[in-house]
Amino acid sequence: MALFNKSKSYQALQTHYSEVESLHMRDLFAQDPERFNKFSAKACDIELDYSKNRITEQTMVKLFDLAREAQVEAKRDGMFAGDRINTSEDRAVLHTALRNLSGEPVMVEGQDVMPEVKATLAKIKSFVNEIHDGTRKGYTGKAFTDVLAIGIGGSFLGPKVMTEALKPYRQAGIKVHFVANVDGAHIHDVLATLPAESTLVVMSSKSFGTQETLKNTETAREWFLQSGGKFDDIAKHFVCVSSNIAKATEFGIAEDNIFPMWDWVGGRYSLWSAIGLPIALSLGFDNFEELLSGAYEMDVHFKTAPLEENLPAILGLLGVWYINFFGAQSHVLLPYDHYLRAFPAYVQQLDMESNGKSATPSGEYLDYETGPVIWGGEGTNGQHAFHQLIHQGKVLIPADFMLPLHSQHEVSNHHAMLASNCFGQTQALMQGKTEDEVRAELLAKGVSEEAIAKEIPQRVFEGNKPSNTLLFSKLTPKTLGNLIALYEHKVFVQGIVWGINSFDQWGVELGKVLGNDVLAKLEDSSIALDGDSSTNALIEKFRNR
Repeated sequence: MALFNKSKSYQALQTHYSEVESLHMRDLFAQDPERFNKFSAKACDIELDYSKNRITEQTMVKLFDLAREAQVEAKRDGMFAGDRINTSEDRAVLHTALRNLSGEPVMVEGQDVMPEVKATLAKIKSFVNEIHDGTRKGYTGKAFTDVLAIGIGGSFLGPKVMTEALKPYRQAGIKVHFVANVDGAHIHDVLATLPAESTLVVMSSKSFGTQETLKNTETAREWFLQSGGKFDDIAKHFVCVSSNIAKATEFGIAEDNIFPMWDWVGGRYSLWSAIGLPIALSLGFDNFEELLSGAYEMDVHFKTAPLEENLPAILGLLGVWYINFFGAQSHVLLPYDHYLRAFPAYVQQLDMESNGKSATPSGEYLDYETGPVIWGGEGTNGQHAFHQLIHQGKVLIPADFMLPLHSQHEVSNHHAMLASNCFGQTQALMQGKTEDEVRAELLAKGVSEEAIAKEIPQRVFEGNKPSNTLLFSKLTPKTLGNLIALYEHKVFVQGIVWGINSFDQWGVELGKVLGNDVLAKLEDSSIALDGDSSTNALIEKFRNR
């Protein structure tokens, strides 16, 4: 298949871009009172308004043509069917099987993976219920009160962000604490607050050898033993999510307390698996199941809705439009919900680790951009900080605004004020402020013509800055599942259009290998320094500290 920018649909979009580049959304809205109805769609509990984009109806037709030429629908079906679409690692990509509620089998190499998925869910349910009802106790007979979740990357970020987002649904009696950073200050400060007799440690590492995760778990074990526990007691207080049973049992973890991982689930897609055990411990299994249910609902939508009504496809294609035609290099996520404040960081890993690629699976190097920089923060804080760049900076930064129509806590008119800021920002980004409007405003205030001439360049807003608005009724576990799966599938759509493998991460793997090599040299001064002059000098300075 031709590279993305050599395809017929790309060439048609390039011609179309030259025709619409100078159009202003303010004029498009004035010309078409039905614009919102034409450019909005709904799936599950999420309503998407994408009318404030630099598009016409013809733009969307051509973008959908692009998706069809790239075979997005066929490759989507292949992913759900268990095809080995992670070609560089020769693996299926089946995070969707983890939330498959259809009752239908999911086959990998002729074997249905669903019985093992269901068995793992049943094991999670039983374990979580025993922790919550006090049946499972620590070595002194006390019920567990705290959980220390240790992981890194997706095995840390997914559970942490989801438990923060769903704070109102946390169950009483259990507090979950997260540690990922190998900086000793982090685990020191967390352990200092925990009672060893009633703390459960959940370690997540597929290999049971991830450098940061293993070190933090060893430190937690040392703390536990120094706090009165014996080696045999580790079996009661430590559990892990791993495929390396031998290393886990050698560490002291009981085999019954090892939850499985599969090679067809990448870390950034793994919260739906036993990696989500800390989520279930924090929220209770029923709410964890609702999270899975919400993701499954979005899976069904993604599989069955035509591209023209398909939320992941629409968002993905709009992203391609700005990155590859307008030259946008970043995309900002702006949740107007305090509990979703960490969501941009979650999508940052999901998107940038997936689509930060520069070659096709067949080995052709790309001469076009792929994944953007994903960043963001909660509203309205960002309005008093980085929104300035989005409004008046020279770079084009498409934005996704997110707002629940109902707050978790209706306090006075706070939520109406929050919504007014959200909608006002999208309006301001779209319409801007013209020179004539600035002049009229300043004249009304009695400002002189000379002063107005100086002020106009500072006060004019070009506008025409694109944004999507995602509305949902309330941030529930099911709605959050909808939202996460929406962004997972958006990333998939873009990867297919760009012709890249969204499911490997060799850049991350290189960092791990080099990190282990450097660590050995830091700890053993007899090892010769054979790296570049900069790295050698830095190692020497650390050795001599």
